[in-house]
Amino acid sequence: MASTDEQTPSKASTPPTDMANNASDTIQLTITHHGNPHTFTFPSDATITDLSNTITSTLSIPPPNQKLLIAPKTGLLRPPFKDATLPLSSLVSKKITLMGSTATEVSTLQSAVTKASTPRTYGGIKPASPSPSRDPRRAQEDALYTFTTLRPLPYLPYPERSLRFLERLRDDPGIRASMRRHRFSVPLLTEMNPAEHTTHESRTLGLNRNRGEVIELRLRTDAYDGYRDYKTIRRTLCHELAHNVWGEHDRNFWLLCREIEREVERDDWTRGGRSVGGEEFYEPSEGEVHDHGGWTGGEFVLGSGGAETVASSAGGQVSAGGMSRREVLARAAEERAKAARRVGGQEGEGDGAAGSKQS
Repeated sequence: MASTDEQTPSKASTPPTDMANNASDTIQLTITHHGNPHTFTFPSDATITDLSNTITSTLSIPPPNQKLLIAPKTGLLRPPFKDATLPLSSLVSKKITLMGSTATEVSTLQSAVTKASTPRTYGGIKPASPSPSRDPRRAQEDALYTFTTLRPLPYLPYPERSLRFLERLRDDPGIRASMRRHRFSVPLLTEMNPAEHTTHESRTLGLNRNRGEVIELRLRTDAYDGYRDYKTIRRTLCHELAHNVWGEHDRNFWLLCREIEREVERDDWTRGGRSVGGEEFYEPSEGEVHDHGGWTGGEFVLGSGGAETVASSAGGQVSAGGMSRREVLARAAEERAKAARRVGGQEGEGDGAAGSKQS
């Protein structure tokens, strides 16, 4: 069992030979949690599992909430460890940062989220009822084509701010309109931990797993001291929504991505419904990438260019060889119109999403 408050025996009471033997039998490891260093003493043969158990007993952070960022080279480790016998002696010279919340902190966050989502009354006044003139079909589509669950990362600072950010994205008029139009339904929208997707060369802005099963967005700055620009994150979300249809970064993908960007700008009535910059579209700055393609089966699918066909949002394909961009867009629009006439109002068939790739 590790200890943090060991007293050093005096030279008079312990012979020098015994002191050398004691020093060789133990190692000291320092980890940083929320900016505070914690030093633990372990037997020389202790393993990473012993460190996890000590964190649980001394800091009250259960194993499922523990994440150890070990630099350099080792990277991120979390229980259950792939190598549960990894010796702590190999980590003595490395910088170890612990990310994780106590069970009490997680419970407090969950209570706050539940309380915030509970309707409240003020001075006996009942909450306003929906307008009777509201289109019931529109309300049904809003409930269906949206992000079912929003999840901030509870072990990062101020998760309630991240939750509000995710809510703003979900309720954005432009995003809602585009998701209805393409019939996108995403079970989970969550934030990305910058520490897990940052290298010396690049920073990943977003990820889409399994054609819209989960979308992760890089909300925070690299130093965890603030949040990135809202419109930058919203454009990243447009990019990841396009991966619901196309996994690779080919011509099909970029046509759909830019179509979604235009729709979001146009239908954002809070900003007057006018796009800024004409035909210019958002591109990440140097060192930042949207992603490396859509996640499929838990692995990256690398994008590739040079595709010779362009797919409409209804799944039709037209030849793109030798045509200008304006001609490609016009031809794709014609194919979407033809596909819509063929569908003839049939809803819920196939994948249940008009923007899904047809087999």
